[in-house]
Amino acid sequence: MLLANNWSKRVKSKTIILLAISISIFFSVVACSGGPQATVGIKPEIVVDYIHKVAESDRTAYTKHVINRLKKLEGEDKPKGVVPAEATESWKQSNGIPLPAQMFRMGAELASESGNFTIGLISDWNINDNQAPRGEFEKQGMKTVVDTSQPYKAEREIAGKKYFSAIYPDVAVAEACVTCHNNHPIHKERYPDKVFKLGDVMGGVVINLPLDS
Repeated sequence: MLLANNWSKRVKSKTIILLAISISIFFSVVACSGGPQATVGIKPEIVVDYIHKVAESDRTAYTKHVINRLKKLEGEDKPKGVVPAEATESWKQSNGIPLPAQMFRMGAELASESGNFTIGLISDWNINDNQAPRGEFEKQGMKTVVDTSQPYKAEREIAGKKYFSAIYPDVAVAEACVTCHNNHPIHKERYPDKVFKLGDVMGGVVINLPLDS
């Protein structure tokens, strides 16, 4: 029960942080668009850096200080685990807690509700089909972040609207990241020769910031 309460507080905290970012971004985008009330602005490439830093830091903290302390990860015992709980993809059915990628997606969905920006995960080694790179920008961006470990940024048009988009390398920061992916049945079936290690780029974090006022 204590673990569940702490997790609930963490979700509420993330919501508040993302709401604050959304408000900040709203004024920044208006300023960048040259609206009549604009006096100062933040460049969109800096705004997406801010969004990524908060989202990635939160997931890293969740992975290192929550997932790594659990006694089980997808049914496997964790020798250093001290909390009697399990991180699992089927966390709702098994009364466990979400995996880092699932936690990230829940935060992304909350952030996207504001309409000020979208954030999500993609990978050339996707387990979820919805996270496959789509279009030339995402395909080229994934190639760039995998080859260079550097972000890929550009303006682009989506459904007739202008966006500043960025793809950041999604790096394996904890053993739980590589263990979960390497042992997943879909990963083994689709990518039998791909074995992730700590520090590897496992995918990309995609952020789309609208530029139209």
